[in-house]
Amino acid sequence: MTTWITICDTCKHDDWDAATDAQTHGEQLAALIEAEANGDVKTRRVSCLMGCTRACNVAIQGEGKMAYTLGNFAPSEEVAAGIVEYAQKHAASETGQVPFREWPQAIKGHFVTRHQPLPKSDQA
Repeated sequence: MTTWITICDTCKHDDWDAATDAQTHGEQLAALIEAEANGDVKTRRVSCLMGCTRACNVAIQGEGKMAYTLGNFAPSEEVAAGIVEYAQKHAASETGQVPFREWPQAIKGHFVTRHQPLPKSDQA
């Protein structure tokens, strides 16, 4: 089943400068994640996940599974690879939960929120 990485492409750290930086930190991280993602992991960009104090932010989501928001990343190949690896494990999990011992080092300490799957319409 497909897992989506939703990437905030408007995220900026305090050191971002519009005069010298061609891309936001979110755009930089998005490009790195998009280059890594394949198979059961898809990506999409959005303009603002409202986690500005924890830039750069991503959400890991899959239908009927736990969803996670992660943040406070610096854009790098190592970070992008860790996010994609975690998303691949999320895709392979029936519930979306990934045991802590399997988390890539690059994402440890970056979890912001966890969301339960939406109930099926008849389970309200």
